[in-house]
Amino acid sequence: MKGRRIAYGRLLACLALLVLLIWGIWFAVRLKKIYSGEIIANIPDPDKYPVMGVDVSRYQGNIDWPVLASQDVSFAFIKATEGSSHVDPCFAENWQGAAGAGVYRGAYHFFSFESSGATQAENFISVVGELDGDLPPVVDLEFYGEYAEDPLSKKETRAILDELLDTLEDHYGTPPIIYTTTRAYYSYILGGGYGRYPLWMRDTYMEPMVRWEFWQYSDEGRLSGYDGVQHDQTENFIDLNVYHGSLEDLQETYALPAKEEDTPT
Repeated sequence: MKGRRIAYGRLLACLALLVLLIWGIWFAVRLKKIYSGEIIANIPDPDKYPVMGVDVSRYQGNIDWPVLASQDVSFAFIKATEGSSHVDPCFAENWQGAAGAGVYRGAYHFFSFESSGATQAENFISVVGELDGDLPPVVDLEFYGEYAEDPLSKKETRAILDELLDTLEDHYGTPPIIYTTTRAYYSYILGGGYGRYPLWMRDTYMEPMVRWEFWQYSDEGRLSGYDGVQHDQTENFIDLNVYHGSLEDLQETYALPAKEEDTPT
């Protein structure tokens, strides 16, 4: 019996090494293609990922949604709330504008390390209301301010996050989407039992090497249709994203209605 346990352990170790070797070879080949100019690391292949989207907040200022939609923008994540009390001042207008332009819309909440998950969920629900034919609610988990230098512990963060996710799922009847950065993913998401939540991954350098549904590949996109005018500054950029699949996949996965141009006459 002892000999079998040793053999089994060696087999697992060999399998782990094999997986690591395969991954290393893939990564090395990809890096070679990047440096040779054969592929651009942070620009998705449009044939592989044809469904494009944006995410917006007050920073994009006034948005002309029909103009934005005309540039192959199929979906938009719109900032709704932050923490337990903050509301994005442009949310209501953007929420209606996206729907009017035929863009699939999703509302996102900026996660706070400073308040409970329950009160954060209440803030989101009170502002967004019910979702009908929309993408699931989104929780944006990333480092900010003092927490970038002095992060909250994994245990404390997951306690807030779990309460927020559970409350949103109980209310909307669907698992929320988790948006996160590479650092936050490895700090809090990996190994935390969040595998059933759709993942929206930010990586402006290369395609994420984790399972993802949405990929934010650029925070310096330039499109027509927004002025970026705020009280104290002007924002020239807009975040760009792709979905991991076809438009039909997006519609089926999230029970979205077909667009008018997709409906047979």
